[in-house]
Amino acid sequence: MRTADAVEYVEERDALARDWLAFMAAVMPEAAWLPLPNAGDQAAEFVRDWDLDGLILTGGDDIGAAPMRDATERALFKHAWQAHLPLFGVCRGMQFIQSLLGGPLEDCSRDEHVAQRHRVSIVAQPCAGLPAEAEVNSFHTVGIRAEALAPPLEALANTADGWIEACHRPGRPLIAVMWHPERESEPADLDRTLIRHLFGLGGN
Repeated sequence: MRTADAVEYVEERDALARDWLAFMAAVMPEAAWLPLPNAGDQAAEFVRDWDLDGLILTGGDDIGAAPMRDATERALFKHAWQAHLPLFGVCRGMQFIQSLLGGPLEDCSRDEHVAQRHRVSIVAQPCAGLPAEAEVNSFHTVGIRAEALAPPLEALANTADGWIEACHRPGRPLIAVMWHPERESEPADLDRTLIRHLFGLGGN
C-alpha cells in the first residue's frame, strides 16, 4: 500500500485505492486477497504466517519518499524472489523492481506520461492471447529506457520512442507494467490475460 496523510491526524497510515477492490473482483474473483501493511523487514513474516502465494506491488509514492514502504517492498521482493512466488508490479512497483535489480530510472515528460494515454507495442509473449499493441494509461514521472532495463528482466511492452512500459522475467513468475490496470473503467483484456497467467489461474 502507499503511505497516506490524514488531515488533523498525526498517525502514519497506509492506504489502498478502492479501484483495486473492483479490479480484483473482476479479474481474479476466485482469489482471496488482502492489503499488506508497511511493516518493513517484518513484511515477509506476514507472507509466511498467512501462507500467501503471490504478491502485487502497487503504485503511488516515489521511491525514497516513503522509507517504511521501501523497506517493506524490499523485504517482499526478496522473499518472492527466493520462494519463486508470483510477483506483479504496477507503476512504482515496476520502478522498484528495476531499482532493486540495479537498473536506473530516468525522468520522463509529464506532458506525455502524466494523466495521459498512449500506444504500446507488445514485444514478448509470455502467454497466449496477447495483442500486438494496446492503448494504456500513464501516470508516472520516471521511467525505464529500453537500453537500461536491468537484467535479467526482458521487455514485454514498449513505446515507439524507447520507453519500457512492461517487463517480465523469463523462467520466473514476474511481470510488471508501468500503467495502472486498476484505474480503467473496465479491466482491459491485456491486463486480465497477464495477471491470470502470472497467478496460474488460466482462462480469461
